[in-house]
Amino acid sequence: MPCTAQCVDAARALVHTALAAWDLSVLADAGALLVSELVTNSVRHSGSRAVRVTVTRTGRNVVRVAVVDASRTMPERRHPRDDAVSGRGLVIVEALTTRWGTDPLPRGKRVWAELTCEDTR
Repeated sequence: MPCTAQCVDAARALVHTALAAWDLSVLADAGALLVSELVTNSVRHSGSRAVRVTVTRTGRNVVRVAVVDASRTMPERRHPRDDAVSGRGLVIVEALTTRWGTDPLPRGKRVWAELTCEDTR
């Protein structure tokens, strides 16, 4: 999808659709916020023309959300002041997820994060 602020809504919809299909809607709010932060980071910092968003079920109750862009610059967690209006993206990602990371790719990078829900079955 185009690497623009407008693609954040499409990324959220993708996450909602995947989680509903897997009967994991309990993760929908966290997944939507997570993908919003990852896509927004790409839009603001990558300089890419396009991003790829994937949602993968890696276990019965584990979902991995990933965003691929053309930048090789890896994201850095910031320590914003209390009155800062930005810089909390990866802080939010850390708070929402079981784990997150980055993978260098031949033409950019993948930033991914995993959401886990308790087994209710």
